[in-house]
Amino acid sequence: MRTGALERLKRHLRPGRVYRREDLLPWSQSIDRHLRALTVDGTLQKLRSGLYYSPRKFEFGEAPADEHELVKAFLKTDHFVVTSPNAYSQLGLGTTQLYNKRVVYNQKRHGTFLLGNRMVTFERRMNVPRRVSPEFLLVDLVNELGELAEDRDVVLSRVRKKAKQMNPTKLARAVSLYGKYSTQKKFQEMLQPAARHLSAREKRSGLLDH
Repeated sequence: MRTGALERLKRHLRPGRVYRREDLLPWSQSIDRHLRALTVDGTLQKLRSGLYYSPRKFEFGEAPADEHELVKAFLKTDHFVVTSPNAYSQLGLGTTQLYNKRVVYNQKRHGTFLLGNRMVTFERRMNVPRRVSPEFLLVDLVNELGELAEDRDVVLSRVRKKAKQMNPTKLARAVSLYGKYSTQKKFQEMLQPAARHLSAREKRSGLLDH
């Protein structure tokens, strides 16, 4: 193994980046030997088979891989969102439990995987938002309510109140795109009275216009 070739490969590595084995093939004709050498000398950390991290090094140690970079390299796409049941607390519904769980909604992988020293749950969904919005969180909360250590009846009662405070168009779209069948039925029951009220108000407005 020529030192020159290994050093040339090192020059392409950027601290903080996560690489797949195939990402490095253009810069090495002996990629597996080079990867072994780079993990031995600490230039790279092996996160799992075919996945490597070039650590950022500071005075007091090394920073772990950025979560978004890690998931992006693993999935080979940036079409995903990372969230946690702890995010439901942002809705102000009184959810109080803490959960040691990270969830990646995506369209490619399903299952729980060890990425470096992190256990990450991947859930494959037909539709995945670009970002986590309040409407998505509310729908996701109802989707996952059976898995949470919360009082379901109390939470659902608060969800009904919260739903009435949200933009009905945005919420209806989130329910349609991201809600499981049972979740869609629950929201239909919640939203129908609001929809009837909105329709009646629009009709009254139309009469006044004439």
